Amino acid sequence: MTTQLTDPAVAAFVSAVNAGDRDAFFAALTPDATMSDDGSDRDLTLWTEKEVFSSNGRMDVESAAPDGRSLTVTYTNSTWGSMRTRWTFTVTDGKVSRFETGQA
Repeated sequence: MTTQLTDPAVAAFVSAVNAGDRDAFFAALTPDATMSDDGSDRDLTLWTEKEVFSSNGRMDVESAAPDGRSLTVTYTNSTWGSMRTRWTFTVTDGKVSRFETGQA
């Protein structure tokens, strides 16, 4: 549901996750992008492979902040099922340089 998203970098991120498109996903990130899950920094490549790509992750955006950089999402994958999550993005030069996620 990227139509709700006002930040193009975040919209590209969500679209890539939902399409299962690794190339588009990493193209939406800065080369030095970082992330955290439930407050703990994670290896972005390992985490996304496990939680997104090999488990068919999907983001159903419930709501977005006016700037488009904070989302409430129903996140679903084949490992954990569906859960309500929050996502916060830092955008640098039009790409996501950090994202933080966790249960909402």
